[in-house]
Formats: sequence, C-alpha cells, structure tokens
Amino acid sequence: MDPLARLIDASANRAREGLRVMEDIARFVLDDPELTGSLKRLRHDLRANLDALPLRPADLLAARDTPGDIGTAITTPGELARPDALPDLAAAAAKRAQEALRSLEESAKALARSGAGFESLRYRLYDLEKTLRARLAPPCPQWTLCVLVTAALCIYHTPDDLVRLAAEGGAGCVQIREKDMPDAQRLDHTARLVETAHRAGIHAVVNDRPDLARLTDADGVHLGQDDLPVGAARRILGPARWIGVSCSTIEHARRAAADRADTIGLGPMFPSATKPKPALSGPGLIRAVLEDPAAARLPHLAISGITPANAPELAAVGCRGVAVSSAVCAAEDPRAVCRAIIDALRPADATIDA
Repeated sequence: MDPLARLIDASANRAREGLRVMEDIARFVLDDPELTGSLKRLRHDLRANLDALPLRPADLLAARDTPGDIGTAITTPGELARPDALPDLAAAAAKRAQEALRSLEESAKALARSGAGFESLRYRLYDLEKTLRARLAPPCPQWTLCVLVTAALCIYHTPDDLVRLAAEGGAGCVQIREKDMPDAQRLDHTARLVETAHRAGIHAVVNDRPDLARLTDADGVHLGQDDLPVGAARRILGPARWIGVSCSTIEHARRAAADRADTIGLGPMFPSATKPKPALSGPGLIRAVLEDPAAARLPHLAISGITPANAPELAAVGCRGVAVSSAVCAAEDPRAVCRAIIDALRPADATIDA
C-alpha cells in the first residue's frame, strides 16, 4: 500500500465532502445560484487538479484502508456539536476542505509536482467561506420600538439613564445619534451608551458612522441616503453587524434590499420638530413596502413624529415597528411612553421581538 496515495485519497475525500456541504447550504438553505455555482466550479476544479497528479483513481482507491484508519476512532467534543446550527456547519465544512487542500498541496510537492493548483483552490475557498458565512449571519430582529437617543433632547434624564429606562419600557434597540459632537467625545459617548444598552439586554446601533459602530462594538449602523453605501459599510463592519438604510420612497427600499441591507427606516411619517422634512412619505410608504416582495422581507422601522397618539394610524397599515426620538427622550416618564407606543402597535399576545 502506497502511504502517500492513501494520504492523497483521504485528503481528496475530505475536500470534496466539505465543499459538498457548503454547496448544499448555498443551494438548499440560501437559494443562491451564484454562490452555488462558484462552489460547484471549485469542486470540478479540484477534480481536474487531482487528475493531473501522477496517480490514477484506481491507485487511490487501492490505497484506501478505512478499517485500518486510526483517525476514525479519535474524536473531540467540539466536532460532535454545532451549537450555532447552520453557521457552525458551514464553518466546519469550510475548515475541513481548506485543511484538506493544504494537505493536497504539500502532497503534490512530494510527488515532484507543483502544489500551486491546490493552493489557488484554497485561496478561492477562503473568499467563498466569507461570503457563505456572511449570508448565514443572524438576521436583524424586527424591533417593535427603537429609541433614537440624542443628548440634547434628554431633558429629564441623562442619556445613560434614558437608555436604561427605554429598555425597561420595552424598547428592543437604541440608536445613538450625535451628529454635532466632536469625534473623540462622540466615540466615548457612543461606547458608554452601547455598553449601557447591552447591559440592559437590548441592541444598540450607531447613526451614520460604521467606523464608530465597529470601534464601540455596537450591533450595527444606520445609514442615510447620502452616507456610505451598504457595500462600503459592510467592508468596515463585516458580516456580523447589521446595516440599516433610511428610505423615503419605495425605490429606496428596493435598492436597500438589492444591496442586502439588514433593515430599513421608512419615513418621514409625520411632521417632526426634531428633524423637519420638506415632504412626508406618510403611512402609504409602509403599505407600498409591504406589497413589494423584495422590500417586505426586510425588517422596518417607521420614523418621524411618532407618538402614542398617532401610532395606531401606522398599525392600521401593517407597520411592524417604529423609531422614536423626542417623544421618549424628552418625556418625564420614558418607560410609560415606550409602553404606550408598543401597546398602540401590537396586541398583547404578539410574538414579534421588542
């Protein structure tokens, strides 16, 4: 039995198995034809590189000795569990294939052949793993209420206390919005509020600035139409943080969906003293988004001028969540206002994430 042929046979099988698992995830879980095709081409190119070795398939098969493989009886606790389900499954499959390709690369050199082909496949696989795992990242929740926290609007409470009170009132997220604060001060301020939100058990996103979102370990960023595009923000934030986009038209919402934003802000709904707008999108924009197959898949937050009094108007057209600023920040009892808005948007037995 040729031990090198046995090594190559085992490595080739591991590489094919790992690639097939990744391809099946792209095909059956994500329904992504481009990613599925890329992984399939990688499998075919692997076969071509194996065929170029000075070993026939019959040689590899003859060297196979599954009953005598001591590795079949060796296990570790980590390989028996996939606690994060599909993301862990994809990661394990990718690592299996990458390690096997490295083994094939070195084995080719032992046969006096170049390992460059297997090396190239491994580098391609690194990029495909990144794409696949980004697509499997946890989806952005559909918050019922997000509170936009601006220090100047916090009349009765400090921003830190406001975040805690909003969480106690049922808000699922806060957005930290400080456009006029110097960067150094804004960094410290944002980091403190992100930590406060996380300790309170809710999410925190940063307005406009993906760099600050990453530096402060925020859960994501919310971008306006004139801010960085989604793709550029994704390169800064990576796959694990959410990106929201403000949309005032159905065309904006469709573009956000095509750019693979994680959530969208819809508005302005009503006149706002905090951030006046020359024109209102109104509740009709929510209806248009919910009727659009692509845009309707994204979580959304209606924004601008929303209060407990007018929130039922949004609920009537199917609004799933709202972002509120002054109605909560300037309130003497932010918890009560948060609860009133949530009650106006959903029945008591709703299961939507706050």
